Parts: sequence; structure tokens; C-alpha cells
Amino acid sequence: MERLPGFRDFYPEPLPHVDVWSADARQYVFDTWRAVAARYGFREYDGPPIEPLELYTTKSGAEIVGQLYNFTDKGGRPVSLRPEMTPTLARMAAAHERNYKKPVKWFAIPQLFRYERQQKGRLREHCQFNADIVGESDVAADAELLALLIDTLLAFGLTAQDFVIRLSSRKAWHDFFHQRCPDSSKDYEFFQIIDKLEREAPEESARKLAALGFAYPEVEEFIKAGAPTPELQVILQNLAARGLESFVRVDYGVIRGLAYYTGVVFEAFDARGEFRAIAGGGRYDNLVKLISGNKVDMPALGFGMGDVVLLELLKARGRLPAFAPAVAVYCLIEEEALRAASLGLVQRLRAAGLSVEYPLTPLKPDKQFKRALELKAGHTVRVDRGETGLQVRARNLATRADRVAPLESAAALLAPGPR
Repeated sequence: MERLPGFRDFYPEPLPHVDVWSADARQYVFDTWRAVAARYGFREYDGPPIEPLELYTTKSGAEIVGQLYNFTDKGGRPVSLRPEMTPTLARMAAAHERNYKKPVKWFAIPQLFRYERQQKGRLREHCQFNADIVGESDVAADAELLALLIDTLLAFGLTAQDFVIRLSSRKAWHDFFHQRCPDSSKDYEFFQIIDKLEREAPEESARKLAALGFAYPEVEEFIKAGAPTPELQVILQNLAARGLESFVRVDYGVIRGLAYYTGVVFEAFDARGEFRAIAGGGRYDNLVKLISGNKVDMPALGFGMGDVVLLELLKARGRLPAFAPAVAVYCLIEEEALRAASLGLVQRLRAAGLSVEYPLTPLKPDKQFKRALELKAGHTVRVDRGETGLQVRARNLATRADRVAPLESAAALLAPGPR
């Protein structure tokens, strides 16, 4: 039985095969995401992995259905595995917006599903770091979100030589479009063309633009000029005050193809251009209103950072730490008559917060010691018979120094700190 195409198996290190993913690396990524989000005052939330299909068609139109794992449940309801988290966030924020003081700063690490063609950096499932600010229209929120994105990438050991944030504005493109075309019904089609400029041949883009009455050279010139709008200038000054300006550049080549973006948009790319976008997001001030059926109107912005591209980048740049099985203590049971006392010792040490392994069944002493080394244990312990009763003998495997203490003092014997 094999796994489905586009899905992943996660194994503990050391990995048994090149075609599987590291559960240790994934946990490292999750822990880092959570730690940086906490530093910025973001609170974690979550939602159901299955939502009403209408939640996604309301946001993206009926055409998105072809990209979804959707079905009719046993209650006759059209549902879908979630392809993204933002609609769920909008639904949740609208449902209880009176219960939270604004701005709301939330993050989530959902597993997402899309039925689409697999390619480098894109599978049919992935986990994603979503960070959003709801209820604040000032561009200070945009700068705060960008700072979180930058600090998150820095927390993985990446530098300004490894990534860049390309900052743009849907408003700037909106003005560019309407200065030249009075037909507002064509703006989304125009945005889609701009979004694909870097992925399509110039001749194809020029043909599509000409059909809308635009000249390819004038679009190129607008992107090349890269003159920041007033709102982008404020964001750049905000980031400069934090010392983060070197990670960001204005680049109107970024527009974000999703229709719901309304203002500042951005994408993070590796500096060498070897991978897909590491992260992307922007402001979507109308989505909460749309999802709530016009009942709740709150500005919002956010970004998503997928684990697939991030892990590929960290691996390529040598930024992943070494992952190996490791326990604090291995309890040797060299005398089966002392197994009951040894199990009591194991439980006492675990209750004290130490990770402890031991032989589940009788095993020769040399094989037990070999197992302790394989697990990179910091100490071995064993129960001995002392003159006054049972005692614990602990050995530091780095220094080979032994220490002895009464059985009830075993946890203190292994506590970190000077000896």
C-alpha cells in the first residue's frame, strides 16, 4: 500500500529513504514559527479541516472547485478539505468580533489541501504558518506583519543574502489600470496578466495586454520605475526604524493573483531565485465583510508561509540543525531481580522532567550500553545494592565520571548545573 500522490510521510531521523520527510525538521519549523509569533504578541487559533464548500466559492468563485478535495458529506452538505486558512479566519473573526479587542493578532499552523498538479515546491498537501492582523487599517499593521515575516526567516538562520521581501501595492496597480482603461470589469483579468509576467513568455503577455488596450513597454516601465506610493513609503520608514530595511525592496512585479487583495501585497523569495515564493500575503480589507454577508466590516491583512518551500530552502542553504535520537538518561538493568526497582527509578526520573529510556526486555549489558550510545544519552543510571540499601549509580557519558546517591535522590543527582 503506497501513499497518495502529492502527500508526504514524515519519519523520525535518521531518515530511512530520500523519498520521505523529516518529522524532526517539521517540528523544528513549527516550534520556530510559534516562538517568533509569540514574541510579536500573536495568539494561536485553529479551525476545522473541513469547511462548507460555499466558504471557498464565496471568496474565490466557482472556478476554485476544480482545485479542491470536495465532496458531499453524509448529511448532504457540500464540503471541502480546506485549501487555505484565510476564509476560516474571516468566518471566525466575524462570528465573535465583539469578544476581542482590536487589533486582533492571530496565527495558525494548518494543514492545507489542494488537488492540483504537483511541481517543485508545491504538493497536494502542506502545512503553513498563517499570521493575520484584523481590525486595523493603518499601514503600521502592514509594517508589523512584514517585520514578523522577516524575523521569522531570520530565526531559521537565513540572512539578507538568502532572501528578499518584494513589496508592492494593489492600489498602485489599480490606479495604473484606471488611468488607462475605463472598464472596471477588466481589472481582475489585467491583474492576472501582471501576476504571470515572470512565468510567461513576453510575447504572450504582450498579446494579452494588447487585447485590453495596454502596451507591454509601458507596463515594463512602471515596474522598473518602482516609485513607492505614500503608504509604501511609510512602511519602508517603519522598517528602517527597526533596522530591517535591507530585507525589503519595492517591486511592482508582485501583484498577487488572488482577487481579494485590496492594498499592500508582498512576497518573500530566496535571493538566488532557485525556489518558488517562500511566503506571500497582503491586505484584504473586504474579505470579512464578504464572508459575513455584509454583517461585519473589518480591515485585515496577513501572510502565509508554507513548509514545503521553506524546508527545501533551509536544506539547500545548510540551515537545518542536525537531528538525531537523543535521551537524557538510559537506565541499565543488568540484574533482572532489580527490574521493579529500576522501573520505579525510570518513573521517578520521567516525573522529574527527564527523557529516559531502558531495555523493555532482558538484554546483555554490552548491548544495553551500545543502545545508550546510539540514543546519544547524556547519562546512564542503574540501581545497585549498597551497604544501607538500594542506591543509584549515574555515569556521565561525556566525562565517564560516576556519582552515587540513594534511590530517592536520583532526580537531584541528574539535575543540570555544576557538580
